[in-house]
Amino acid sequence: MVESNRVLYDEKETPDHCVVIKYVPYVGDSKRAMDEYTSEIFMGGHNTLVVHNTCEDSLLASPIILDLVILTEVCQRISMKSEQDDEFGTFHAVLSILSYLLKAPCTPPGTPVVNALFKQRSCIENIFRACNGLPPQNHMTLEHRLAADIQRRSLAAQQSVVPASPSSSSASSDSEQQGTTTGA
Repeated sequence: MVESNRVLYDEKETPDHCVVIKYVPYVGDSKRAMDEYTSEIFMGGHNTLVVHNTCEDSLLASPIILDLVILTEVCQRISMKSEQDDEFGTFHAVLSILSYLLKAPCTPPGTPVVNALFKQRSCIENIFRACNGLPPQNHMTLEHRLAADIQRRSLAAQQSVVPASPSSSSASSDSEQQGTTTGA
């Protein structure tokens, strides 16, 4: 597993933890997990979070297996092409978008490994957006980060004026004549 994923570990680096799985016939499908997560905090201190989890293993895995099958089946129906291609093609046999539902991402040769859960989910969402003719979402919201764009939108909001509704009286107040300003 470590050998196939050089994003997390360098050439001679190995995990700094140990996983022990023991079969206990008495508990059957009920699995118990005890995990400790230690992190460094302010001024060199340490914080340890200890979690004890008990669950039925097969009930926990069943929805994920169903999602894997459904996602795989839907991806087999999708065909696409780039502007340079003449014909439509399908996804590679190694369906790397399934990594969102698995522990270790598997990718075709030469494809970068993505170990970020949010990026993996965003990839799936953007594939389905493309199938519906929608643009991808990148969540950078650069249009809300550049000072010139913010200032331009602010000025546009100040200048947008909605005409006042017609009044039945012949005399109208100053605010009715000027119109009302609306926010964007």
